Amino acid sequence: MGWTEAIDGYCERTSDAFWAEPINAITNLAFLLAALIGFSLWRRAGRRDAASLFLVVLVAVIGVGSFLFHTFANRWSSLADVVPIAVFIYAYFGMALVRFVGLLPLVAGLATLAFLGASFIATPLLAPLAGSSSGYVPALLALVGIGGGLTVAGQAQGRLVLMAGGVFALSLAFRIGDQPLCADWPLGTHFAWHILNATTLGLLLVAAIRGAPQSPERSDPGAG
Repeated sequence: MGWTEAIDGYCERTSDAFWAEPINAITNLAFLLAALIGFSLWRRAGRRDAASLFLVVLVAVIGVGSFLFHTFANRWSSLADVVPIAVFIYAYFGMALVRFVGLLPLVAGLATLAFLGASFIATPLLAPLAGSSSGYVPALLALVGIGGGLTVAGQAQGRLVLMAGGVFALSLAFRIGDQPLCADWPLGTHFAWHILNATTLGLLLVAAIRGAPQSPERSDPGAG
């Protein structure tokens, strides 16, 4: 398969034209809006929180990559779509283990590698149920598991992570339903995946920014 060979994977697309998926393409603005809101919150927090800023940038890149895929719709644009999403999933997982759960970075890194391996094993096993969306199911389970555990433990950001998991579950349902519902709804449902997925990422950005460690207060040089 060549890098420019066309990929037709969504109900809305009926040709190889650039604007063959106008709704799927335009709704990627939701990711850019989520990134903009996240950046505004990050600036307002006034901390040197590089991890959260990296996640904010990733959300914007996800929106751009998804737009490229739903316009060019070929192999290279498919990578531009899925790679940033994968980076966000595993980066956020590791960050959450450190920032929310309290694990040491080394332990969190090993746990993230384990989660990556488990995801690769689980994806083909889940394919009969979730089809091409099976790769996102481990991320959903992680959100619900971490969010639920943090909520039970009374951790401040647990409810946001759990809420993100609930929105992501609905988002995933729309992604899975795009092809099966195509005959009755030619527009497809993938656009709802974009809007709800952007909402999920926005909630996770809020949790990351709010849960950032407090910067140590500077001592007053004139004191004493």
